[in-house]
Formats: sequence, C-alpha cells, structure tokens
Amino acid sequence: MALADFLAASDIISAINACRVNDSFSPKTFFKMVGLSKKSPPEIERVFMILDQDKSGFIEQDELQLFLQNFSKGARPLTAAETRSFLLAADMDGDGKIGWAEFSALVKSS
Repeated sequence: MALADFLAASDIISAINACRVNDSFSPKTFFKMVGLSKKSPPEIERVFMILDQDKSGFIEQDELQLFLQNFSKGARPLTAAETRSFLLAADMDGDGKIGWAEFSALVKSS
C-alpha cells in the first residue's frame, strides 16, 4: 500500500517542497498540507502502519528520520533536530516512540 493511494499526489509534492530546506519541517504543517488531518481514523491508521516499517506498533526515531521518504522516494531525511522535535510533539507518554494513539492525536490536532 502506498501513501499516494489515499493522499493526493499534488498535495504530497507541495508538502515535500515546502520543507525541502533542512530544519524547516513541521509535522502539523505537513499533515495539514498532505490532507491527512482531514482523513478518517482508519485512513490515518493506514498511514501509521506504513510509517511503522518494522511493524512494532510504534514509530521509532530511525523511522522518523525517514518520514518524508515514505511520502516521496527522493525526499530528504529529517535532521536530528527535526526528528527530536517530531518525537517531542507526539510522544505523550515519554517512552521515546510514537504509538498509534499518539500519532492519531498529533494528526488530528493539525
């Protein structure tokens, strides 16, 4: 399953281009730009499952670094600062990873 199956390719391109420069990524802005914040819980869960590449039930730091590349193969990796900021924004229980409920809450708050 690809993210472009339920997110508009033009929205993905615009969102990727908007954070092309290092340290310009904001998860809430990105979610809004790709239209994810308007999707249903099952659609958001499908995105979570794609981002959870090791199928652990969590999005860990190494998976966050590759976040943009899940949306576009040529996209840059997130910087260490962007990865930390993303994790801090979503990790409500402080376990160092993002679970489904945390991811969904962050998307819906966008």
